[in-house]
Amino acid sequence: MNYSIPTLTLLALLPSALTAETFSADVWADNWFEMRIDGAQVAEDSVPITTERSFNAESFTFEAERPFVIGLVAKDFKENDTGLEYIGTRRQQMGDGGLILQIKDAAGGLVAVSDENWSCLVTHTAPLDKSCESEANPVAGVGACGFEASEEPAGWDTAEFDASSWPAADVYSAREVGPKDGYDEITWDRSAEFIWGPDLEQSNTVLCRLTVK
Repeated sequence: MNYSIPTLTLLALLPSALTAETFSADVWADNWFEMRIDGAQVAEDSVPITTERSFNAESFTFEAERPFVIGLVAKDFKENDTGLEYIGTRRQQMGDGGLILQIKDAAGGLVAVSDENWSCLVTHTAPLDKSCESEANPVAGVGACGFEASEEPAGWDTAEFDASSWPAADVYSAREVGPKDGYDEITWDRSAEFIWGPDLEQSNTVLCRLTVK
């Protein structure tokens, strides 16, 4: 069968190009995040996690076809596997995390927010005993400074992955997280909440996912 060039062009646009939508996202994280859509990165925090007080909001757009899976890698800063920061100084302490997000469609309609509907898996927890924070010479894996770490599960940020065993995201108030620079630059929808693992201080790396239908 012969097709004219215009017909071939139209067929090439179907089904993906005509069903993809443009979305806008706002994300604030303490300290760092990466966003993936169906396993492909669409955004990464522009401020390196190694930057002291790396607090900032990121606003960006991306294209996707519904349904799609949002995969978020969120990390709080730690110097090493003790989970501590400012080690050896008077400020030695556990860091604390927190993330808030909202996504809208091209018409400005709300598509997704961070809330209890997300599933989140913690892949780095430290210290296992919070008294590690007061150790004069904290050593990862020794005494109170034990830690738990695991690799990212293969394909966790895709639709094929079974995340039914993952716990729901833990939700926190703005007062508990204490958001700093960048947070007030965004007008957040009232339904957007701060999410993280089960402990703001001990959960250092968190993988969170949500399916947008």
